[in-house]
Parts: sequence; C-alpha cells; structure tokens
Amino acid sequence: MNQLAVKDLCKTYIVNKRPNNVLRNISLNIEEGEMVAIMGPSGSGKSTLLYTVSGMDSATAGKVSFFGKEIGGLSAKEMSRIRLSQMGFIFQQMYLLKNLTIYDNIVLPAYQADGGRTILSGRRGKKNRDQINERARELMRKLGIIEIAENDITEVSGGQLQRACICRSLINQPKMIFADEPTGALNQQNSKEVMRELNRINKEGTTIMLVTHDSKVAAKCDRVLYIEDGTIKGEMKLGKFEEEKLRERERKLSGWLLEMGW
Repeated sequence: MNQLAVKDLCKTYIVNKRPNNVLRNISLNIEEGEMVAIMGPSGSGKSTLLYTVSGMDSATAGKVSFFGKEIGGLSAKEMSRIRLSQMGFIFQQMYLLKNLTIYDNIVLPAYQADGGRTILSGRRGKKNRDQINERARELMRKLGIIEIAENDITEVSGGQLQRACICRSLINQPKMIFADEPTGALNQQNSKEVMRELNRINKEGTTIMLVTHDSKVAAKCDRVLYIEDGTIKGEMKLGKFEEEKLRERERKLSGWLLEMGW
C-alpha cells in the first residue's frame, strides 16, 4: 500500500519578484514500512521536499496523498491534527524546550493530542495520561535513555538528545516519521547509535523518510532517491538493511552516487 503518494509536486518561492522553482514536477510513492533516503547536493530541494510532503509547507502545484487522503485540501487545523497524531518529526537541530526535563519534552506532544481527544469525547484524560507516561518510559528504556529522564536538556550528550527526539517522535505512535538530517549534528559513534534505533523502529513497522548528506546513513535505507535542481534524477534500490551486508551496500551506493554526479 502506498502510504505517501506524490504527483507532479511543484514548489515555487518568489525572491526579489522572481520565481525560484525549488521543486519541479516531482512524483514518488513510499510504501508502508519502507525506509527511504533523499540525497542530493546543497540547495537541490531535499528539505523542501520533506517539508512539503509532510504538510509543514504548502505545495504550489501537484498532489500529496497521505494514506489516501489528499493533504492539499485540508485546513491548517486538520493538517496540524494529522501531523500531531499520525506523523513524527526528527530534525538536525533538536528543538527541545529548555524549561522542561527530557521526560517532559517527550510526553508533551502526547499530552497535547490527548487534550484534543478529551475535549472532543468529553472523557476525562487521567487514564490516557497514565498510558502516555508508561509509553514514554518504555520508549526511553528501549532507546537507553531512561536514566536521564529528569535531566535538563543541557545536562546530556548530543546523541542522548537525538534519541530523546526519536522518543518524542514516536510517542503518538505515528504511521510515518519524517527526518531531516537526523545525524547531521552528531559524531560518528552517536550517528551509528541513532541509525541503529531508526532501523529498529523501521523493522517494527514504522515508515521513515529521511533527508541526509551522509552516504553511510543512506546505505542503511531500503531506497535512495537522488534529487538535483528540484527534480528526482535517479533511484537506487538497496532492499531491507542487513548489518552483515553494510560494506557491500556502501560500495554499491557510493558507485551509484558517483554516476549521479555526487
């Protein structure tokens, strides 16, 4: 099943009264359970593509369907509800609230979603809050950061912060995660740890679309799309990730990227 279907997507910005066509007639499909990397040179439109297909930015033309629902026709409130309840987001810059602990940052989106459900249903939310709290603890245990639950965000490492962001992105059990350079600000070891968690999450069934400039990160994805000048120039199918075949996948991808002009 196509979880994300994009048809003839265009995104144009007006700069100094001149149109800047960042995305040009992009069409792509991402199936449920896939892990797809978007690569390309700086300024090629990678992040714009991710923001547009996830509804964080609006398209100039074309269609984006998320589980069969075209998001272009949704109101801002409806789109916000879908992003909160069905999508998860991970960014290179870890947007965590400084006045909250790691744990509170993780549960906040779930409390927000639960507040909406409680208002709509008229039910009290204490039982839901207990379930949210347990899910947050379970996620933190899985990602190995339960011991920093009560720490401030300034008291932990970059790798721990990014794993906290992954927990936050998963707290509402999203159908799909959108990640923009999730390892871009990390050292090599922390990058490996974060990718290990993303691969594990994907194997458990969560669809992932990520933007990366790192071929070692992309080699751990099922497919790689190469974008240049706002157009998809090529696609490399690698299949499901297996650790023992990592070197082979990296060599195969590196050769293909050279052909693409990387």
